Formats: sequence, structure tokens, C-alpha cells
Amino acid sequence: MPNLIGGIVLGYTWQSLLNAVLSNYGTTLVNDSKYGFIGLILLVNWQMIGYMMIIYIAGFQNVPAELNEAAQIDGASRWRTLRSVTIPMMMPSITICLFLTLANTFKIYDQNLALTNGAPMRETEMAALNIVKSMYEQVGQQGVSQAKAVIFFLIVSSIALIQLRATRTKEVDL
Repeated sequence: MPNLIGGIVLGYTWQSLLNAVLSNYGTTLVNDSKYGFIGLILLVNWQMIGYMMIIYIAGFQNVPAELNEAAQIDGASRWRTLRSVTIPMMMPSITICLFLTLANTFKIYDQNLALTNGAPMRETEMAALNIVKSMYEQVGQQGVSQAKAVIFFLIVSSIALIQLRATRTKEVDL
């Protein structure tokens, strides 16, 4: 359900919630960038964890029971079975979840806008928010914004491709 709720709604909801807690300590999310980043981490984790968990559970259920049984008969400990059977068989799920998580964390915009809007002094401003702000709030900076967007795309694409290549080599076929 949290994944279906829009980032703006989540951002304002978590802003109210976290500011209510932080007001007991005499601060808010926008007074200290440390709390702003912690708030972003909490919000994004809460939003994405259910979706990722469904993918992991599906991958875990896809591990054949015969492999675990064979490892147990061969005398493998639980740790060895996890390391040598379960995790290699779950690598497709791990690959997908890691890819989605990396791509989505780089593209955080609406949560960042609603939670802190980059405050204090643009210290919690993520790249996507910075690109949009420079495009629409700074006169004559449209070209710079486009260049930032292209570089941002290249960086995110490169990291995603490296991650995909690294995790796909660890996938196992039956």
C-alpha cells in the first residue's frame, strides 16, 4: 500500500509526523540537515520495503525444497545452505530489487520536495530536485538544467548497468 500512495502525500504525512516528534526536542526536519536526511531515508524505506519484500518472498518460494534437502543430507549447516543454495537461487530477486532500489533512490523528487524542499540551505536537496529547481526557478539556466539532466541520466544508467552486470554474473540456472 505505501508504494501506491503518491510521494507528495507521503512526504507531507511524514513531515507532519516527524516534525511532531522532533518538536519535543526543539527542532524540525528543516532546522538540521541530519534530521532531513534521516527523514528521507525513513520515508523511502517505508514506501519501498513492502514492494521489495514481495519480490524477495517470491524468490524465496522459488528455491526448490529438493536443493535444501540435498544440502541437509550432505551435512551442510544452515549458514552453508543459506550461502551456497538459497542466496544463489535468489539472485534474480536480489538483482531486480537492487536495480529498482538504486534507480528509485537516485530519482527521488516528490518525496524530497514535500518533506524538506532541500532545506536548510539546499543541504537536503537531491539531484532530481536540484535539476527541476534550476530549470524552473533560475532564469536563463535552462541549458544548464538540461546538461545536468543528461549527466544525471548517464550516471544513473552507468551505475545501474554496472550493478546489473555484477549481480547477473552471480545468478544460477537449474
